[in-house]
Amino acid sequence: MKKVLVVEDEYAIRDLVTLNLKLAGYEVLGAESAEHGLELYNEAPESFGIALLDIMLPGMSGLELCGLIRKENSRIGIIMLTARTQEEDKIEGLATGADDYVTKPFSIKELVARVDAIYRRISASSPASREGKKLISGDFVLDTNSRILTKNGKELNLTQVEYQIMELFFENPGVALDRDRILKAVWGKNYYGDIKIVDVNVCRLRNKIEDDSGVKHIATVWGYGYRWNA
Repeated sequence: MKKVLVVEDEYAIRDLVTLNLKLAGYEVLGAESAEHGLELYNEAPESFGIALLDIMLPGMSGLELCGLIRKENSRIGIIMLTARTQEEDKIEGLATGADDYVTKPFSIKELVARVDAIYRRISASSPASREGKKLISGDFVLDTNSRILTKNGKELNLTQVEYQIMELFFENPGVALDRDRILKAVWGKNYYGDIKIVDVNVCRLRNKIEDDSGVKHIATVWGYGYRWNA
């Protein structure tokens, strides 16, 4: 799983990222377009642990590629690389299924640290590294061995980040969790990104677990964070 796909059309950036990730111990495959990146990914989709995707690419965009990869793979970690600073662009990337984003120009040390953090999370979540147990909350069952969430027996497709948020909720039923605590528990204590990443992922979770009747399970604690209700 210590294999990274880097999709970046600027050679200098792609070469810099590839070199530093290799020095950090990763196997790296680079692509100059989303189409090429998709070809590389499809050759061995389960072998990739992380994908770094530039948003602005010739032809298919990085956001489109993110959506295609995420649709087929909920475990892979996805980081978006973008020169844009507008809030809506960041939110769009996260809503498409990305776990994180890094805005250009970025510190290569910070980027490698972000990759390391996601890789550790994926490694820690592998079935071989955990003692399996089932957490039950109302109609929901969270299997920590298979890392599958079911609602009334039906499996819900979660990303690794979404799974970790749900695990935190299940371990703290009825407790108001502030955004900073969620951020540190899921993204790590040394995460320096925008705390709004928590809100976007909670929004994605609501779309997957709530009924059409409205918000019942993930309640907003205004000005603070969120609370899980069975």
